[in-house]
Amino acid sequence: MLKATISKELVIYAADEIGTLARLSKALSEKGVNVLAMATWVEDGRGIIRLVTDDHLRSTEALADGYQIEEAPVVSVRADHKPGILRGLTETLAYEQINIEYLYASADIDQAVCFVVLNTSDNERAMILLND
Repeated sequence: MLKATISKELVIYAADEIGTLARLSKALSEKGVNVLAMATWVEDGRGIIRLVTDDHLRSTEALADGYQIEEAPVVSVRADHKPGILRGLTETLAYEQINIEYLYASADIDQAVCFVVLNTSDNERAMILLND
């Protein structure tokens, strides 16, 4: 089972310092926002945080003060959490010559469904293909 939709991802640029993620997480939790998936790393001396939440508007409001925020369209996929799902997803896109620019996912071993976020060279087409 694959269910793909176009979603909005927040891309946050923040200081590379101890406590940045703690402050960001606090701001989101105080607004009652649930983080569905997150990827973070340091590049050129600054923190880069990509995240998808259950409430894009409240997330943006929570982080508007103190963070440089951009929005980016991504494909969000809910899929059965079992061996071979990622293979099928990536092979489908590769066969159709769609480049995956980045991908991150979230799931616990006991969950039946995983959540995958990806950005591709053609998000609209990727969504359609993954829903077939």
